[in-house]
Amino acid sequence: QVQLVESGGGLVQAGGSLRLSCAASRGTITRTRMGWFRQAPGKEREFVAFISSTGGWTDYGDSVKGRFTISRDNAKNMVYLQMNSLYPEETAVYYCNAVKGVRPASDSWGQGTQVTVSS
Repeated sequence: QVQLVESGGGLVQAGGSLRLSCAASRGTITRTRMGWFRQAPGKEREFVAFISSTGGWTDYGDSVKGRFTISRDNAKNMVYLQMNSLYPEETAVYYCNAVKGVRPASDSWGQGTQVTVSS
């Protein structure tokens, strides 16, 4: 089973930027639609963005449209999330996963990467 490891989180001020990475191992994700999700304390996990297997089609949650960009490098088996103009309420643990539509395709999650946005 493919393992996904997220990285790139950290502490950033409101309005700042971060770039998250998702590295796949023990398999390839080159033919898999991939997405990013986030879970804030006390809240349910929510969809952030997805990207088609070729990278030609992307979609985003309404709250991040115009600020976040999902991308992938199939040669490196990697998926990325560039986050700009961050808000404090976007403090959460961010996860990547395969997707079906805007839902995770697997019940298996990595450890995620913590993003903290200070006001």
